[in-house]
Amino acid sequence: MKLKKNIATSEAGFIFNPATGDSFAANPLAADILARAKAGQDAAAIKADILERYDVAPGQLEKDWDDLLAQLREFNLLD
Repeated sequence: MKLKKNIATSEAGFIFNPATGDSFAANPLAADILARAKAGQDAAAIKADILERYDVAPGQLEKDWDDLLAQLREFNLLD
């Protein structure tokens, strides 16, 4: 997952695309995922940490991860 360089995010989950003026709100976990992705952490490391910190089955994590990526693509936030 690679966010476009111009996408602004906040710890509170605010996401802003200055190219379009669109803004979005993410839940705390999604905000953490986006911050880690912007910092260059790879998907495998992010997922491993989520599996360690939360009571979630690997299959459910993959489904939710794919849903998050689909939303980010739909809103044109990924490179």
